[in-house]
Amino acid sequence: MNRPDPSKLNWQKATDDENAEEYIEVAFGDHDDVHLRTNTDPDTIVTTTQAKWDAFVLGVQAGEFDHFVGL
Repeated sequence: MNRPDPSKLNWQKATDDENAEEYIEVAFGDHDDVHLRTNTDPDTIVTTTQAKWDAFVLGVQAGEFDHFVGL
């Protein structure tokens, strides 16, 4: 997997809170790649596949990660 050029990706904030000091950004790239980063460390990018991203999102919606809240 090649490191993407962050400036060429369309980053989307994963929050509607305009006052959020820290948040995750998501960008959908070429070859079914999904890129994640935090706004406080934008040079560190985690890349996964569309299939894994979809499974994660469905898991969040189903409450499969609720036990991590408040850790």
